[in-house]
Amino acid sequence: MTRRQVPIVIQDFRTIRKQECYYVDKTSHIRRLVSQGRYYFISRPGRFGKSLLVDTLRELFEGNETLFRGTDSPCL
Repeated sequence: MTRRQVPIVIQDFRTIRKQECYYVDKTSHIRRLVSQGRYYFISRPGRFGKSLLVDTLRELFEGNETLFRGTDSPCL
């Protein structure tokens, strides 16, 4: 059994996926955000993944589909 790296201080989706780090898959939530909403205010305490969420959205809208393979929503 190989152990995955815990992505401490890694804030970009591409690096986490390329290095096969542990990742809590939030793509089903992202799909809901994109398809159902207009405006969102994302407020959470520091170190709770806001930057990673925004970077994941950036990768999605740039069309980097290969990064989403193997997630809950591979093609969003």
